[in-house]
Amino acid sequence: MGNVPAVHVLLAADADWVINEVVAALGDAETSFSVVGSGYDMTAAVKQRTPDIAVLDLQIGNMGGMAVTMALRLDESADLLPHVPVLMLLDRRDDVNLARRSQADGWLIKPLDPLRLRRAAKAVAAGGNYVEGVPTPPAPEPEALVDPGDEVTTETPAETVDAG
Repeated sequence: MGNVPAVHVLLAADADWVINEVVAALGDAETSFSVVGSGYDMTAAVKQRTPDIAVLDLQIGNMGGMAVTMALRLDESADLLPHVPVLMLLDRRDDVNLARRSQADGWLIKPLDPLRLRRAAKAVAAGGNYVEGVPTPPAPEPEALVDPGDEVTTETPAETVDAG
């Protein structure tokens, strides 16, 4: 029996440069790839061979990454497909809400680089998450210490405005 790659990646993209960058970053002797150029082809590709991870470009001509992810999650909830970990490739920070709403397991914001792509794919394929572009909440301000004997006022001082 021949060697079977340990990791199978299903890549959905219609731009050659995206395909080339993902394959170059994630490709090795233990990784196999299936590439679809249409979002509509994802369900058939998953049925043919369940991937360890799906890497989806947000912009795919006829059915983008968000719609594909939502369709995969809907089919999963109806027990028509197994769970497929999804890593979405976003065009800009403003697309984070689309990835989040579609229930992607992780996302990267372009431009891509091999280190981030490998790190994200490894985390998502292992059942974790990898996100970029999510603002971190500010640290809470320390509470002022007030001596119980001190008088506390709630008035704010008058603001001086120079009318020029």
